[in-house]
Parts: sequence; structure tokens; C-alpha cells
Amino acid sequence: MNILNHHKQSTGTPLQVGPSPYRYAVELQSASVVFGKGDDAVTALSPTSLKMDAGDFVALVGPSGCGKSTILRLVSDLIQPSSGVVLVGGREASAKQLRIGMAFQNPTMLPWLTIEQNVMLPLKIVAPFKATFRKDRKGAYRDRVHRLLKQVGLQDFANHYPWQLSGGMLQRSNLCRALIHEPDLLLLDEPFGALDQFTREELWQILQDLYLDRKPTVLLVTHDLREAGFLAKRICVMSARPGRVISDEPVNIPQPRDISMIYSPEFVEMTQGLRELIAQVRK
Repeated sequence: MNILNHHKQSTGTPLQVGPSPYRYAVELQSASVVFGKGDDAVTALSPTSLKMDAGDFVALVGPSGCGKSTILRLVSDLIQPSSGVVLVGGREASAKQLRIGMAFQNPTMLPWLTIEQNVMLPLKIVAPFKATFRKDRKGAYRDRVHRLLKQVGLQDFANHYPWQLSGGMLQRSNLCRALIHEPDLLLLDEPFGALDQFTREELWQILQDLYLDRKPTVLLVTHDLREAGFLAKRICVMSARPGRVISDEPVNIPQPRDISMIYSPEFVEMTQGLRELIAQVRK
């Protein structure tokens, strides 16, 4: 059984007819990024196209420095494309058409705030929640935070400070903070890269449960091929720098997925195929 067929470039699938006013949640149209000018110019991303439906979960994998995180920064409007177009919710990324949640390898919790207060921060600064933050922060918003912490097993740690939690617990809190304001789009940059394998696998299961419960559109950057295969609906492989997407294929395993799946012959075959493809494009 072929879980993932390589060496094909997907053109994307249109959204089904529904309430969404835009065709794709995320769309890169021949987007490139060049840093510097003249002899000092460095091409971080070759012209690259990518389309994501609402509710899709795409993992970007490839050699170090291939532009995976550059794509994430384009989508989040942290940088602008040197050429081409980046659309988020059918409009240029700078229009901020969709609510975005972000989680990185370093949880970056504020040490002087409790976990409850850290997780609640987006409700203080993101519309429409910020309009009623003063009124709801000790009532409805606190309840919202506690429900989410309970989902990740941290219901007893709301009043602890970040320095009192383990790395895995901090990353669970980080996921809660990224999801508390109900983002349409969740951007994840190596969120579990600093954790041990056992903790990573535990958090894969937690992230999958949160995704299936809330169904945001998710773009994940990872070096872990098993992580990509366990979590994503599609895996995009990028070439060495200057990077571009050279393979975009679905993971044909029904969700929810169990961690024991990663030891199945089909899954091992898939990750080995990804490994071989990445080894080829590194040359």
C-alpha cells in the first residue's frame, strides 16, 4: 500500500461550496524571497506555489536552510515576498483576513505571569476578544483557558509559573496559548524539536486531538519525518536552497491516528521514501 506517492506537484483542491468567501485559506503564487542586494543577495526561496484548503494540515519538510521557515514567515506577514503573491484568506497576508495562532520551538512564556495569564494573553490583544477583556478576564475568559488546559492535562497547573513546569508542560501551554483565540490558521515552527522522543510522541497525540476538535488550517515546519507523517494530511518536500516545493502529496491514513501506526511497514516505507527524496535534493 502506497501511503505517499512522491515526485508529484499538487495543484491543490478547491474548497467545497460553503460559507467561506475565499477559495483557499493559504495560497502562494510563485512567491520568492531574496535577502540583500547585488553581490550580497541571497535567495532564500525560489518562486514557489502552494495551496491549502480551510481545515487542511500541511507539513513542510526538507534540508536545513531550504526555506521552510521562510514560507511560514511569508504566511504570517513577518516578511514580504520579493516576487509573486502570498494570499491568506483570499487577500494579501498583510490584510490579516484570518486570525492566526503561532507556536515555536521555544515556548517564550513570560516568567512573571502564571500559566493561566500567559495562555490568556492573545485574548487581551486579538479582536474581537480584546474589546471585552476587562469584563471577561475573570469569568468567561478564565473558564475558556481552564477548559483548554484541561484538554492538555494541565488543569492543576494554571496558577504555576513557567519556571515551575517541565519542557513538555511548557510546550502544552504554548499550544494552548496559540489556540485560545480560536485561530483560523495555526503556524507551527518545530514546536517539539527541543523535546525528548517520548514527550514529542505524547504531544503529537495531544496536537492531533486539538486539531480534530477545532479544525484550524495548520502549516507545520518540521525536520522529523515521523512527526510529519503522524500529524499532517499532506507533506510537502522542499529542495535545497534556494528552496522550492518539489513534492506535495497526501498522507493516506485515516484520522485519528494512533502512535503505534508509526511502526507499521506502510508508515516506515513512507518515511523512508521521504528520507531518500530529501537525500537526493541535498546533493
